Amino acid sequence: MADIRERSTTAVLLAAGAGTRLGRGPKALLPFRGRTLVEVLAGVLLDGGCRDVVVVLGADSANVGNTADLTPYTVVQNPDWQTGMGGSFRSGVAAATAGDHVLIALVDQPGLTRETVARLLSLHRPGRVTAAAYRAPDGALERGHPLLLDATLRAEAAESATGDAGARFFLGAHPELIDLVDCSDQSGGGDLDSPDQLGLLD
Repeated sequence: MADIRERSTTAVLLAAGAGTRLGRGPKALLPFRGRTLVEVLAGVLLDGGCRDVVVVLGADSANVGNTADLTPYTVVQNPDWQTGMGGSFRSGVAAATAGDHVLIALVDQPGLTRETVARLLSLHRPGRVTAAAYRAPDGALERGHPLLLDATLRAEAAESATGDAGARFFLGAHPELIDLVDCSDQSGGGDLDSPDQLGLLD
């Protein structure tokens, strides 16, 4: 059971995209472990120690909502999902419990584990950004997702989100605030962006 400190984090699962490059409809509805990908990942975030999970839907949201069982979570709609991740990022942060840290996760990362989530929560330091990182082929540690934003930083990060950029501009402006946490033992941190990556669902 996560302690009280860990339970002061709300997860935001960005699941609004149409999955155009993958060509199989919204990634949220991809079959994974006998359920939909969005259901599995929302459960992972909760099991990892987050207080609540805000699921941001957009493309074909009615179908996603009717197909996936998201009743345990807070579901918000991003009507402007076509403009990119920025709007979904802002909507999700706005819906997160007031005063909580916010952990941003992407629905196209089936390798996410509750151990990765718990590790980020346990290692987070006040006033910082705690980011999962993964080893590149050359051994370098590269920042990925999830990304844990301290409660004191969430508003500024959301204000900077625009177009296809979630926290990118905020992180670029404040590299000194980022703590990388090696999660390579859990997954490679890969995204499902093209058909050749569907093996990530196996």
